Amino acid sequence: MRRYVIGRLLQAAGVLWTAFTLSFVVLYLLPADPVELAVNRAEGAPVDPAAIAEMRARYGLDQPIWEQYWTALTHAVHGDLGRSIGTGQPVTEALAEALPSTLASLSLLLAVAGGGALAVAAAYTQRPRLRAILTALPPIGASMPTFWVGLLLLQVFSFRLRLTPAFGGDGFSGVILPAITLALPVGAVISQVLYSSLVTTWRQPFVEVAFAKGASRWWVQLRHVLRPASGAALTVTGLCVGTVLAGFVVVETVFARNGIGRLTHESVLTQDIPVVQGIVTFAALVFVTVNLLIDLVLPLLDPRVAHSRPTKERAHA
Repeated sequence: MRRYVIGRLLQAAGVLWTAFTLSFVVLYLLPADPVELAVNRAEGAPVDPAAIAEMRARYGLDQPIWEQYWTALTHAVHGDLGRSIGTGQPVTEALAEALPSTLASLSLLLAVAGGGALAVAAAYTQRPRLRAILTALPPIGASMPTFWVGLLLLQVFSFRLRLTPAFGGDGFSGVILPAITLALPVGAVISQVLYSSLVTTWRQPFVEVAFAKGASRWWVQLRHVLRPASGAALTVTGLCVGTVLAGFVVVETVFARNGIGRLTHESVLTQDIPVVQGIVTFAALVFVTVNLLIDLVLPLLDPRVAHSRPTKERAHA
């Protein structure tokens, strides 16, 4: 178990470093000068080249690229993601102001609860028609575009029923529609994976043993089938965190919300390199942290995960 945890920690550190390095290389290879864009946008007209040179020196953009990379990396390790070229605000503060933690948490909770309940119901029922209907819902949900779902929810619940505010809103009523919009495609994927795993687990010999001991169908699914079958769905949930983070841009545009998606959009348009790189690093950190936690929980669901070794290693053992 100790080797398993250490290996996952090293993998997480490697993913973070790779994401930071790739984002740095891609952003600094862009042809436009972010400092010149920021100065011209602030002044409204071209300014003296000396002012641009002074600002470039202030942000360290006049240094060799390897020195810029090392400075940015060492500062990021200590929690300093730099300052915005456009506003001068620390990137960590900009992220803290834009971070939609409630929206992200609620959308993931709805995706797991809704997708899991649908899969469990489809695997439990013995009615073919009902099972066919339940198993047809996830592909439909996964195929619907996010922006279309958001507009449909706005039309029904905001403009017609007037149950939620159409745009903005900080309370539960203002968050629920964006959360459902983000949760729908993620929940559909989770439901498909969990249902497939449940059906496979139902065919295992230990299920027949549980029935032979007099257990009911519901108890067998809850006690003997759901736990080993949930590992694959839990892994997919971790992978879907990236889908939720990417969906913020579309959802915040549809629902006119200020958050990390709008901050990403504006920073990319203005080529605000420190902010864009800070967002990429933060997204990678969230993705890695969630998946690391899932990797640590998986051995509790299936102890064989922690003791599994590659084929070559087993051959030499």
